[in-house]
Amino acid sequence: MSTSQPTFDDVWRMFQETDRRFQETDRRFQETDRLIKERSQEIDRKIEKVTDAIGKLGNRLGDFIEDAVRPSAVRLFRERGIDVHEVHQNIEAQRGNEGIEVDLLVVNDTDTVAIECKSNLALDDIKNHLKRLEKLKRLLPTYANKRILGAVAAMVIPDNVAKYAYRQGLYVIGQSGDHLVIRNDAAFTPAVW
Repeated sequence: MSTSQPTFDDVWRMFQETDRRFQETDRRFQETDRLIKERSQEIDRKIEKVTDAIGKLGNRLGDFIEDAVRPSAVRLFRERGIDVHEVHQNIEAQRGNEGIEVDLLVVNDTDTVAIECKSNLALDDIKNHLKRLEKLKRLLPTYANKRILGAVAAMVIPDNVAKYAYRQGLYVIGQSGDHLVIRNDAAFTPAVW
């Protein structure tokens, strides 16, 4: 049994075949990479569209909450002994580099209740509203001589969020059956800004 050694020509053909296969594999990798990038861009575009749609839906739900709270606001605060008679929606002010947006202001001659409306109330919403309340008199000087009270209203209010708002001195407005109610108990004392 003799094993013959491959000739130079044999080795050269094997090398060329191997090189051809490497080039074909490289071409396939490049094509796969291109397809993955195209799909990734397509997925990114779809995610962006869905994110925009969810954002718009969230804004519409917030508008829905504002529209639900607005007609009930006077009744709710009168039941709490605050004889309000005006409701203002979507109040905005800009002074210098500072701005403020308030969903609802419920007003009488001595009191102003600033209400933040959300579809799903979160701790950050409360913290942001507290900051808003701190600068309300400065940015809306029409209300500078009034007692400023705060409230939050939402369709969904997790218990821990409601308790936090209560401890911060905010009224908590939520759904109870077919009606909106202020959920704070009789022992509640609102914070005044």
